[in-house]
Amino acid sequence: MGAARVRELFARAKKEAPSIVFIDEIDAVAKGRDGRLRSVGNDEREQTLNQLLTELDGFDTKDSVIVIAATNRADVLDSALRRPGRFDRIVAVEPPNRLGREEILKVHVKKKGLPLADNVDLLVVASATSGFTGADLANLVNEAALLAGRGNKMAVGKEEFNQAVERAVAGIEKKRSSLQGTEKGVVARHEVGHAVVGTAVANILPGHPRAEKLSIIPRTGGALGFTYIPPAKEDRCLMFVDEMRGHLVTLLGGRAAEEMCYGGRVSTGALDDIRRATDVAYKAIAEYGLNSSVGPISIATLSGGGLDESGNMGLPWGKDQGGHIGNLVEREVKALLQRALQVARLVVGANPKVLEGLGALLEYQAMKGDSGEQLRRLGSSRSTGGSSQRSDGTSSCSSSSRQSQGRGSEGYCFCNVPGLFPGLFDRC
Repeated sequence: MGAARVRELFARAKKEAPSIVFIDEIDAVAKGRDGRLRSVGNDEREQTLNQLLTELDGFDTKDSVIVIAATNRADVLDSALRRPGRFDRIVAVEPPNRLGREEILKVHVKKKGLPLADNVDLLVVASATSGFTGADLANLVNEAALLAGRGNKMAVGKEEFNQAVERAVAGIEKKRSSLQGTEKGVVARHEVGHAVVGTAVANILPGHPRAEKLSIIPRTGGALGFTYIPPAKEDRCLMFVDEMRGHLVTLLGGRAAEEMCYGGRVSTGALDDIRRATDVAYKAIAEYGLNSSVGPISIATLSGGGLDESGNMGLPWGKDQGGHIGNLVEREVKALLQRALQVARLVVGANPKVLEGLGALLEYQAMKGDSGEQLRRLGSSRSTGGSSQRSDGTSSCSSSSRQSQGRGSEGYCFCNVPGLFPGLFDRC
C-alpha cells in the first residue's frame, strides 16, 4: 500500500468530513512487528504500518472521521493498533444462529424472486446449515435454484435444498464412479460402519442425530463415500464429554467395519476419519483438560510460556525444550484413539447381519431419503436365536437379551459393549 497512499487517504477523509474510512483485510499491512508473524526487514509494510499509526493518532475532537477495519485474523495484528485511541473497539461478527440463518435465507429468496414449493420450510433448512455464514447461505440458495432449473421445475423444492446442503458439506457427486470391483464393497461397508456405530451412539445419547443418508458415489474433494448425519436441531455452543466420546467412536466406525468384514485387512479409506478423530482427541487432552494423566491444563499456553500482554499465546517454542509434554500428549492421544477404536469394534461385532445386509444393499445403490428407516428396519429383522459365539471372539445376542440389556435399541445389539463409553478418557 505504501505510506504515501495512507497519507493521501486520510487527508482526503479529513477534507471531505464527515466521512468513514474502511480498511478491509487490514492484516495484510498491519501484522505484528516481532518477526514471528511477518518477515523481518520488509520496509514497505513497516512504513505503511507506522504511517497508519501516526494518522490514527493525528485526529482531534473536531475531526468527523470514523475509521473501521475488518480482518479474519485479529490475532496477528500489531498490538499497537489496538491500544486506546486507535482500534480500541472490537466487534466480533460471528456466524448467525438458527433464526438469523432463516432470516438471511428469506432475504436471498426474496431478492432472487425464487418460487418455493409447498414442502419447503426455511427454518428446517436453517437448522441443517449450522455454522454457515451469510455468504455460504447465499451460495446455498443459488445452488438450489440451479438444481431446480436443471430439473425443469417451476419451483425450488425441499429436495433441491437438501442436495444443495449436501454439496456444500461434502462436495458435488461425480457423474462417473471411480470405484471398481471390490473397492465398491469396501467403501459400502465402511460407510455402513459409520451409520451402525452412529446409531448406537444415538440410542445411548438422547437427542443425538442419526444417519440420514448413505452413499458410495465419489464426490469432489476426494471423498469416495458419504454418511450424512445432520447437525442438532438447536445450535450448540458446548459439547459434553459423552458427546465427544460418541463422536470419536463414530468416526472410527468405518475402520472397525473394514476390520470385521475383511478379516483385519483394512484400506486407506479412513484417512479423513483418522485426521478428524486425531484432532478431536488432541483437543480433548491438550485443550479441554479431559485426561487425568495430563490434567486440566492448556498445552499450547504452557508450551508458549503463558499469554503475552495482548492476551495471545507466546512463542510456541518458549518452553518444553526437551519435548516431555509433547511426548506425554502423543501417548495419551494414541491411547484414547485405540480405546475408541476398540469400542467401535465391539459395536460392529455385535451387529454383523446389520452391517452385511446394509453393506450389500449400499454396494448396488445409494440409499437416500429413508436411510435411517432402512437402518432400523434391517436391524429389527435380525434372527432371534440365543447368544452365540463367533469365530472372531465376539458374540451376537437374541432379541430378548437386547430388550433387557440394550436399552431399547431397535434391533441393534449393544449388550456385549459394557457401558459403551465409561473410562474412554481415562488412562488404561
